Amino acid sequence: MLLDVILLYDCNLACDYCTITSAMRTRALAPRDVVRALRDGRAEGYDRVSFTGGEPTLRGDLIGLVREARDLGYADVKVQSNGLVFAQAANVTRLVDAGLTTVHVSIHTHDAKAYDALVRRDGAHALMVAGLRNLVASGVALAADVIVKTDTAPRLVDAIAWLDELGVPAADLWFVSLTDGNRANVASMPRLTEALPAMRAALHAGRARGLRMRSLHVPRCLLGADADFAFDPGAEPVKVVTPDATFELRQSKLTGQLHVAGCDGCRYRAGCPGIRADYLARYGGAEFVAVP
Repeated sequence: MLLDVILLYDCNLACDYCTITSAMRTRALAPRDVVRALRDGRAEGYDRVSFTGGEPTLRGDLIGLVREARDLGYADVKVQSNGLVFAQAANVTRLVDAGLTTVHVSIHTHDAKAYDALVRRDGAHALMVAGLRNLVASGVALAADVIVKTDTAPRLVDAIAWLDELGVPAADLWFVSLTDGNRANVASMPRLTEALPAMRAALHAGRARGLRMRSLHVPRCLLGADADFAFDPGAEPVKVVTPDATFELRQSKLTGQLHVAGCDGCRYRAGCPGIRADYLARYGGAEFVAVP
């Protein structure tokens, strides 16, 4: 079972699809509240923890929190990051020594010019790449989170090849969300059926290269014969602790919760989390047809 702790909403990047608003960036969990959540989580049987944000490496107490999680007996201690701080190899070493076991790095896209424009920070791509290289060298379990949106979808296959060449062993394809800070940026979200050819090509290209590949936020009915790539993080108990509230992941607006008429009778219906509300508001449910 996973405890997902959002330490803060602030970040050292300003990605053009980010759902975090300016008001949210001022909020963070107090250290004592994080420690309490970690202890409560272990008492409730949670055996894995993920520190995320915002950008969790902005926290000066991150090493201490990772060490606390390790000392409490969490079997897997993960940090989800943009990777920039890991450009300094010593930062990787300190966290691994404290008990870090897994890192997910949001690469957004692999193209340097496009990446720096997307995150709105010149030179950020070089830092991200250096961070990935240091993480690969450390031997920590590593995966890349690759955002799927209108302008990144055409480059997905190239991004996977690039990750493989760097030695990154796994990639998750994340479909963009139109919530909170990204609510009005409707052009960033492609129709799923339009993005799927590029996603399928990337998933198969990665698998052919030996990468562990997963697709998030795309219902199995659309993936069809590629349904085995689908990953539902909320299929297991995941408790999310944020500066604002604590809830189960399956209750999050960033996860699928809704079903449409086309879902009736689908072979995947019982285990399908559903479709995200932001997607249905944008495109409706006509694409979703039951798989007999």
